[in-house]
Amino acid sequence: MADTILKVADLCKRYGNTTALAGVSFCVTQGEIFGLLGPNGAGKTTLLSIVSGLTAATSGAVHIGATDALAMSKELRRSIGFVPQELALYADLTARENLAFFGRLYGMTGLDLRKRIDEILAAIGLSERADDPVHIFSGGMKRRLNFGVALVHSPAIVLLDEPTTGVDPQSRNHLFEEVRRINRAGTTVIYTSHYMEEVQSLCTRIGILDHGKLIACDTLPNLLRQMKGVIRIHPIEASPALRQRLGQLVDAQVVRENGNSIELESQDVKNTLLRVVSILNEMHVGLHGLEIEEPSLERVFLHLTGRALRD
Repeated sequence: MADTILKVADLCKRYGNTTALAGVSFCVTQGEIFGLLGPNGAGKTTLLSIVSGLTAATSGAVHIGATDALAMSKELRRSIGFVPQELALYADLTARENLAFFGRLYGMTGLDLRKRIDEILAAIGLSERADDPVHIFSGGMKRRLNFGVALVHSPAIVLLDEPTTGVDPQSRNHLFEEVRRINRAGTTVIYTSHYMEEVQSLCTRIGILDHGKLIACDTLPNLLRQMKGVIRIHPIEASPALRQRLGQLVDAQVVRENGNSIELESQDVKNTLLRVVSILNEMHVGLHGLEIEEPSLERVFLHLTGRALRD
């Protein structure tokens, strides 16, 4: 069984009368890509800021390995790479100079630092632009460099706060591949994003924060089991006999009827669909259309956090 690299226990953070985190607890194991989701203002950035040592907690505990992370030491900081939501780069420095500056902050010098900078530049696709000033970079290039800065000291755990905000598809794909690469090499990743497909594609487990509380934390398959799939059929004629047969389906239920449209929910969409098609063929019923909506992380997220706008 993999060792726990991060343990958060009953973590609270208050700003005056505002509670940003209200007793959050979870663990991340060595080598995981752990996804952290939540609406705006849910507490994701506050949580990562506390774990990285940038913000003090009001109460609770955070351990990285066996070390108390709330009493952040220089040695512990060297084990963490943090990619903040806002770009943390010096625009008038070159890509190489930015990497060198942050590398030296972590105690790296000489040949080891120069070699590591070359490795990072190659990994983030900026070797040919290494000596250009950052202020002339595109948004995607800046995001990739922002990511590279967090990796220069070879951290054991990397915290990514919305790392692909506003980037082009090519840069986003490049960042995905780099996250997978460092994870295969043993780096633990905590990944926050508003892009559900990113988290669904990358993460082995997912935590969902809302109003400062962790309201769900599980593997993707277990989270998806909270939702049923939907089958919508639009028969040419929705006769009472057809409605009766559909209502007798095992492990499925008719949840909505609107004119000639019938909507069913099922935990097993594929098998239910086969039975629905069999009934339609048996009764010689033609269709105007048929729609399938499988359970998805986005549907689970909206189910748990609601559909109201967040500012």
